Amino acid sequence: MSERQKPRTQQERYGEELRLRRVAAGLTQEGLGELVVCSPTLISHFEAGRRLPKPDDARRIDRALKTDGFFERWLEDLGSKYNDYFAAVAELEQQATLIQQFALSLVPGVFQTEGYARALFRAYRSNHTAEELDEAVVIRTKRARILDGPLKPVVWTLLDESVLRRRVGGPQVMAEQLHKIAVMAEVGRLRLHVLPYGVGAHALMESYLTLMSFEDSAPVAYVEGFLTGHLMDDPAMVAASQTSYALALSDALSHQESVALVRAAAEEHAHGQQ
Repeated sequence: MSERQKPRTQQERYGEELRLRRVAAGLTQEGLGELVVCSPTLISHFEAGRRLPKPDDARRIDRALKTDGFFERWLEDLGSKYNDYFAAVAELEQQATLIQQFALSLVPGVFQTEGYARALFRAYRSNHTAEELDEAVVIRTKRARILDGPLKPVVWTLLDESVLRRRVGGPQVMAEQLHKIAVMAEVGRLRLHVLPYGVGAHALMESYLTLMSFEDSAPVAYVEGFLTGHLMDDPAMVAASQTSYALALSDALSHQESVALVRAAAEEHAHGQQ
């Protein structure tokens, strides 16, 4: 097995073992998907180590492969530090070659500074302790490691203007946050576009959206709301999400105009003009 094929993480080893057991049982991904009651694409994501099955799925996998609870028990040892609805997304974004995001009201988590993230967690966690806030901030900011590589993933970020205007954490925290985004856009680490207020209604004004593409499997889409999120791999739903993203992007400012607007908003926050 080559270095590229060799499983590197616990999740990838889980997926590789699933593939080996499936092949040994004489099943295709389509065949296993029918028994587990999920799509072949989802089985492909499990085997590639991009996603983990839910407990019910793992239970059905064990029944289909006659593995006596093996995959369900192993799954219990692979618990995520993220909320259940986001755990699969956090794993997928590490494998993605292209990430296209739209944010309606908040800076996307992968770009958040420590100050911005801390202010968010403080706002919606009652009776929090300093230790709990510290842990949440570390988990959130560690996600930025996916941007450490020079070219992978390619990132497009589309922001509603409200993201720039809502002051999170105070003027200096907000200024620092926006300057960070502007710098990343200026050095070419992300493609930045802003949907200004003047556009009015646009195709994505109802939801946060992330689109992810991969080298060797089908793309996915993720939408998120209050205490919930939905990861979609159904081709029709992903295609509809891609279309809505393209429509909204067509209404946005250019990259250069967007960077200038973000810089101007950062200066306004810094000088208390918002």
